[in-house]
This record gives sequence, C-alpha cells and structure tokens, in this order.
Amino acid sequence: MSADYTVQGSVAVVTLNNPPVNGLGLATRSAAVDAIRRAESDAAVKAIVLTGAGKAFSGGADIREFNSPKALTEPTLHSLIRVVEDCSKPVVAAIHSVAMGGGLELALGCHYRVALPGAQIALPEVKLGLLPGAGGTQRMPRVVGLEMALNMVVSGTPVPSEKLAGTGLFDAVFPAGTELLAAAIAFANQVADLRPLPKVRDRQVEYPDPQAFIASARASVKAAAGPFPAPLACVETVAAAATMPFEDGLKFERECFLQLMQTPESKALRHAFMAERAAGKVPDVPADTPVRRIERAAVVGAGTMGGGIAMNFANAGMPVTILETRQEALDKGLATIRKNYENSVKKGKLTAEKCAQRIQLITGTLDYADIADADIVIEAVFEDMGVKEAVFRQLDGVVKPGAILASNTSTLNLDRIAAFTARPQDVIGLHFFSPANVMKLLEIVRGKDTGKDVLATALALSKKIRKTGVVSGVCDGFIGNRMLEQYLRQAFFLLDEGALPEQVDGAIERFGFAMGPFRMSDLAGNDIGWAIRKRRAVESPHIAYSKTADLLCEQGRFGQKTGAGWYDYQPGDRTAHPSQLVQDMIVRHSQDIGLARRAIDDAEIVERLVYALVNEGAKILDEGIALRASDIDMVYLTGYGFPLHRGGPMFYADAVGLENVLAAIRKFAQGRHGEAWTPATLLERLATEGKGFNA
Repeated sequence: MSADYTVQGSVAVVTLNNPPVNGLGLATRSAAVDAIRRAESDAAVKAIVLTGAGKAFSGGADIREFNSPKALTEPTLHSLIRVVEDCSKPVVAAIHSVAMGGGLELALGCHYRVALPGAQIALPEVKLGLLPGAGGTQRMPRVVGLEMALNMVVSGTPVPSEKLAGTGLFDAVFPAGTELLAAAIAFANQVADLRPLPKVRDRQVEYPDPQAFIASARASVKAAAGPFPAPLACVETVAAAATMPFEDGLKFERECFLQLMQTPESKALRHAFMAERAAGKVPDVPADTPVRRIERAAVVGAGTMGGGIAMNFANAGMPVTILETRQEALDKGLATIRKNYENSVKKGKLTAEKCAQRIQLITGTLDYADIADADIVIEAVFEDMGVKEAVFRQLDGVVKPGAILASNTSTLNLDRIAAFTARPQDVIGLHFFSPANVMKLLEIVRGKDTGKDVLATALALSKKIRKTGVVSGVCDGFIGNRMLEQYLRQAFFLLDEGALPEQVDGAIERFGFAMGPFRMSDLAGNDIGWAIRKRRAVESPHIAYSKTADLLCEQGRFGQKTGAGWYDYQPGDRTAHPSQLVQDMIVRHSQDIGLARRAIDDAEIVERLVYALVNEGAKILDEGIALRASDIDMVYLTGYGFPLHRGGPMFYADAVGLENVLAAIRKFAQGRHGEAWTPATLLERLATEGKGFNA
C-alpha cells in the first residue's frame, strides 16, 4: 500500500505515503481510490482529510511511468481526481511542504483545501516540455484568476502558499506552527454537513477582457519560448478555461498534453530530468555510504577559477580560505570576489546583508599552515603537472589527516597527482567550469585509489553547493574536455577546408549551442588550447591538428583578454567582430598546405562537430570512463552549452538513429583527415543491433 487509512472520530484520514515526495504512481493512485471509496461507504465517516506523509503533500505524477503501460492503467490520475470530486462526503486537502503538478491537480479536485505557510505550490510541467494534463489548466484559473494561473502554468515557478491565501485556492492558510492534521480535521468537522459540496469545476473564470489579455500573453510567450512548443500550448489551454465549458476545456487540455508528450523537445527535457537524478548514483557506492564532514574549505589559487570556486562555498554558508603565494595576487583575487558580489547586489540578485555575510566567510592567506584544519582543499593552480606536484606535496605535509585533497585539473592524470601524496585514497578531482560560481557542472574525477567515502562526500558536496555532479574516470580530458578536443579538431579542420570562424559559429549556434567553438575559445583563452596542443605534440605526435590555431596564438591573439582572437573586440565590449586579418591568415594557410578551399554548408558543419562529440562519447562510454550515456549528456547540457531541447549529444544521436550517425561518420572517414573518424566499437555494435546509447 502507498496510502494509509485511519479514522479520527467521524473524519477519515487518507495519507499518501510514497517517499520521497508521494509521487502519484499507479500503486499510490490505486490505494488512494480504495481509501476514498472505503470512507464513502463507512456510515460513521462524515468527512475525509487527504494529506501526504513525510516531506510533501505530493510532488505530482511519477515521471518514471511516462510512456509506460502504468501511466494509462486505471485508476489514472484523471480517475482518482474524478473519484475525489464525485465523493458524496467533503474531501479536504491538507497541504504542507510541496504540492506540485499532479499533486496540486489532485488538491484542486478536492472540495476544500487548507495549508500551512511555506508550502511550495506549482504546476511545473512546462519544465518537462509539457502542460498540466489532469485539469490544472482548467481548474487553476477558476481559483486564482486568469492572470496568476497563466503565470504559474507558463513559468512553472513555485509560489509559497501564504502568497495564495485569500484566493479561491485555499479555504484556510493556518498560522505557522499549527499542527496541520489536527487543524484539518477540525476544519473537516466544520464543513461535514454543508451541502452542496463545492467543486472548482462549477466556478467561472472572471476577467474583464480575457481575449485581449490572452492575445497579449500569446505574443510575449511566443517571443520568449525559443524552440520549445510547451509554453505557447500552456497559454492556449489556460485560455480555454475562460472561453470553453469545463468539459470541453478538459478535453482540449488532454489533447494538447498528449501532443506535447510526442514532441522531441519534451522527450529531451524528460531525458535531462531523469539524467540529472541518475548522475548522482554510482553502482558500487551505495546510498548509505558514510560521508565525511565538510564544514571548512580551502582553495589554493586566487585566480579567476580559484575565486569562483571559493564563492560556491561562501554561497552555501561555509567558511573558505584562499591560499596564494603572492600578496598582490591574493589582494587582486579577493577584490574580484568582492566586486562580483557587489555587482549581484546592484542587479538585485543579492541583498546587501547576504553580500556582507558571504564576503566575511572568505579569507585569504599566504601560509599553508592556515589551511591545515580545512576539511577539503581544492587546488586551482596553473594546468602544469610540475606546479600541481609542488602544491600536493605541500598539502600532504600540512593538511590534517582525513581531509579531502581535490584537484581542479581539467585534463591532467589524477592518479599521478594522487601519487604525489601518501594518501591517494583522499585525493579526488573536482573539475569546476568557468565561471565557477555560475556554471552548474562539476566533473567529479574518481582516481584508481579514491575512497568510496570520498566519492560519496564529493557527490553530497556537489548538491550542497548547488552543482550537478557527474562522475568520470581518469583519462586525458575526462569526459567533457576529451570530447571537446575532437569537436575543436573538426572546427579547425573546417577552416583549412573552406569555412570561416563566423560561419562555423553561426551554424552550430543556429543548431542551438549557446556559443560556437571560436567564440567559446576566445572567451576561455586561446592560449589554453595552445598549451594542450604543445603537450600533445610531445605525448601523442601521431595526432594531427590544424596549424591555424597555433598561427593565431603566435600573433598573441589569445581572445577577449587580449582584445583579439578569432574575432576582433572593442575595449569594454565583448561583441565578436569578424576579423579580416584572421580571414586572410586562414585563406593563406590553406594555400600554404596546398588545399583548395571549397564551399561547406551548415549541415556538414553541424554533423562534423556534433558527431565528433558522439563518436568520442561512445569510446568514453565503452571504456567505462562515463558510467552511462546520460552522464555524458549531463556534462554537455550543464557545462558546454549543448542545446537543452536536443537532450545532449548521446540522446541526440539516439534521436537521429545510430545507423544514420554511423553512416555519416564513415562518409567523413573517406575525406581529409579521415583518421579522425574511426568509428567507436560501441557505436558500430549498437547501430548494428538497432539500439541506442540511452536504451
């Protein structure tokens, strides 16, 4: 059973009990229907209170049942709501903590609703590319008004219950500290004999000129929705509440919901939703693995990355010390942090009080002894093994036993770094992405000796500092940068063959990337890639690269920080302007290597860039560097600007069909630098079997 049934006096109490958020899966729906019918058939019961156990009234439908037989098995959510609404005895929803999606729709089907303050009320289906499909778009405007309902449905943003007090949604919002169940039972006793029973469906949507409002909303939502169809569908279904009879509106809502379920955008969003939750699960690290206490942090390096990392800890309320070797560098880093926080205050994103609190949590030092008591130390120094070695040998000699020693390395061998210490079990990679205080991704690199408790602690810490932690094994570049290298190789080869930076960037940005490879390189700094290629020339001289990027760096064009890179930049302006000098350099280089330039269309650009990611991702998956294909998708969705509506590179490949991806890769393997297109064994096998990466 996933709903409990008790009777207190003449009131039956039905408690949804399906941890963690009382999702309305089939078992819960069935148990709730049985409980309501049981109460209705009991002559001693005069009223019913419906509530939720634990930390939620209900978080809504069980997304795991989407596209499964269980989703359509009776009783559906529609049927449960109908049983509640048609009950001959008053049903009172007693709401606390969370009432979202289908959970809120169930409450709207009740005759009365009472709540505690602080409960989060939302219809967040739009975030999965859907709309409320169990009457939410029809009932919500009838209780909170057309405008508020539209805002809630289109945005999916939670609203605290106390802000909805006084609307028709709640018959009572009790004072803070009230014992909800007792108050709800008392309320149920008060209304037990009142008839007729109030039904939300019987109310009318009151709005002076609904057509004008809907027209305005339609225009603004269409402009902001981008590639996603759900927000506009939300507008149309909410509009139906004001323009159609209830049953017609309900039917229209259902039709729109089922249409959205089949859109690639919704499938991508649902994939991303599930992928984010799967990323925190490591097969050999059980959920009950002990974690270490992390109460004080330290960061080595006060540069852009080190400062951003420190801000994450301060934002989570944790004291953090930044270690530098020079006072000038330390002062500059602390000043940058202060400026970042003050800018947030100016933009209204942070109060002055919180700004002061966070700045106070960050201190600086030049002495390793001052970080000896840190529970975790994150190294964020220059990407050079010799520099890393010096830092980790110092940390090993100073930092207390049991502390976690983490490296922010983006490409270097973590096992070598761990070997610089006498405690490799305490060493882990925590690869933040720049700007570290903004970007959501945290690549958690597990070394061969990393302790399971250290890995579990890192995963828990990622949640505390509001990052999406994805576990990677050790290889050059880990998941994200190893794939990125193949993406960039193709981008540079395209320049040799006939494309220009603005064409390549334009094609991949129209595909949906936040930023093309050349604008991205200018932002990150072209000297970073230059250093990596120099290392590759020594370690892997057989790997071919275009020389164009090296020619660019030899001119000192490192990107935005030097005012010139693949593009030209004006002082104080990050707008990328195509550079005639760079164009001439690219064309001249093609001539120098004896390559006749050709016209390259956008489709080829997109396929070569995206399939380069896919092919390398398949190798990473096959090698066990990534635990699952969806982890690779999360890395690219949260760290590299891959378009959310396409679900990540591996999900996108599944959608295109792996046989089609493989055919394109084999075609590219016949062209220039075909050696870069050796198909991944896993890709070949899955394509032959007619399967996908995310099966």
